[in-house]
Parts: sequence; structure tokens; C-alpha cells
Amino acid sequence: MKRQFPIDKRLETRPAELATESPPTPYARRAEVTVFSTSPGKLADARRLGARRAVLSTDATAMKELAGTFELLIATVPRAFDMGPFMNVLKLDGTLINVGALEALKGLDGMAMAFGRKSVAGSLIGGVAETQEVIDYCAARGIKADVELVRAQDINRAYERIVNKDVRYRLVIDMASLKAGT
Repeated sequence: MKRQFPIDKRLETRPAELATESPPTPYARRAEVTVFSTSPGKLADARRLGARRAVLSTDATAMKELAGTFELLIATVPRAFDMGPFMNVLKLDGTLINVGALEALKGLDGMAMAFGRKSVAGSLIGGVAETQEVIDYCAARGIKADVELVRAQDINRAYERIVNKDVRYRLVIDMASLKAGT
């Protein structure tokens, strides 16, 4: 079963270490994309990749200005974070879909969710068929990922960079570096 993003909806992504992965695909589907990031250095990249807006999620003023404006948020942060500010930017009947953190969710106010008719949903990654569908979609439209190739021997240093939020793009391990031993 093929699924499409509704073209009349706003789509928001809040990537963790990667503010640059999500915007191109929904943008190609004519969604209005806003990226939230905790890293100021990733905002320009998000705009360059098609996001209409890029917002520093720690900027309380910016978050307050966006209150009640989004129908859909997709959270890809790999660990628990305060979801309260993001629930506040949802419209009436808005939904936050968590595809990242598998820990206990933080900052959810049941009363505010009930009165705002707001929902939280969760999902794990798709299977092989869904992954292939996304790859085919991207290939047909020339959507490519910005990646940084990392030698296998440098994997520990790469992990430290992820922890320190020093990664702008998807890190890809160069498996050829195993054979070369370099």
C-alpha cells in the first residue's frame, strides 16, 4: 500500500544530529517544511535543503510565536527530550509522531492534550518494502543525501563527534577502508 504525504499539510521535522536528512523528501512532495534544531549551525543547512523555515528549538520567543501553527510534527530525536514545547506548537487536532526516542516520553500534559485534542503517535522504522519505496521515490526525483564518508578505523572518533553534536550530515562507514587497512 502506497502512502503519500498530504500536500495541503505542514510537515515539521526535528532531527537530532541530522538537520539535513529529512527536508528534501517532504519538500519534493510539496509539503511546507520547518526544521527545529538545538544546533544553530544546522539551520542554514536545513534551509539550503528545502526547509521553508529553520528554528532554534531552544529559542523560547520563536517557539512561542509558532504556538498553534502545525498540524503534524515528526520527532526523530533518538533519546527522550521535553516534548512540551512541541506539543504547544501543534494546532487543534494536531499530532506529534515520535519515530526516535524509545524511552519514556517527557513533558506531556494530559490536560493540555485533551483540551487541544492533540495526539502523540509512535512508529518504528519501516520494512524493506517501505525503505525501497523511499529509495525509488528519491532516485526518480534526484534527491540525494549529503553524507560524510568515515573510515572504519575512525569509527570511535566519529561516535564522539555524534555525541558532541559535531556531525552535520549522515555518517557513512567506508567499508572499503577495512580491506585497505588504511
